[in-house]
Amino acid sequence: MSKSNQQVVIADEIIISKIYYIRGQKVMIDKDLAELYNVTTGRLNEQVKRNIDRFPEDFSFQLSEQEFENLKSQFAISSWGGRRTPPFAFTEHGVLMLSGVLNSEIAIKTNIQIIRIFTKMREMLLTHKDILLKLEVMEKTLTSHDKNIETIFHYLKQLLSPPNLPRKKIGFKNYE
Repeated sequence: MSKSNQQVVIADEIIISKIYYIRGQKVMIDKDLAELYNVTTGRLNEQVKRNIDRFPEDFSFQLSEQEFENLKSQFAISSWGGRRTPPFAFTEHGVLMLSGVLNSEIAIKTNIQIIRIFTKMREMLLTHKDILLKLEVMEKTLTSHDKNIETIFHYLKQLLSPPNLPRKKIGFKNYE
């Protein structure tokens, strides 16, 4: 099989499992991307640093120590090894830019697959946005109904259990 006919087959689920939500964005971590591109993390970060103008803050950023600790705590067994610095995170645009600096066939094909997955995820969110909005309205309605029902039960209980105060007897009184 010639080099140009190599197939890159990575299950979508594997890629999806490597997408995290950090700083309000879907991102992928340098270590995971390097693994998918079949390069070392050092090589990937080296290429990014050589082409730093292509990676503004909204394309790539380094995690804070706290973000890195939170990320590591999501895994039962840490596979991060002896890393000295927090990893870099790449947004969808940063991942797209990586294909220009990692100019290997595997990187390009893997990159295409990753971008397709990001696109599918965005489409799914937009498709289900209407459903989420309707659920939110229903939840608010049910919450107000719950309060109204609670008030009704409160008054019903008061009506069903009259106060235990002594009452004056009413009716005919014989004064003989």
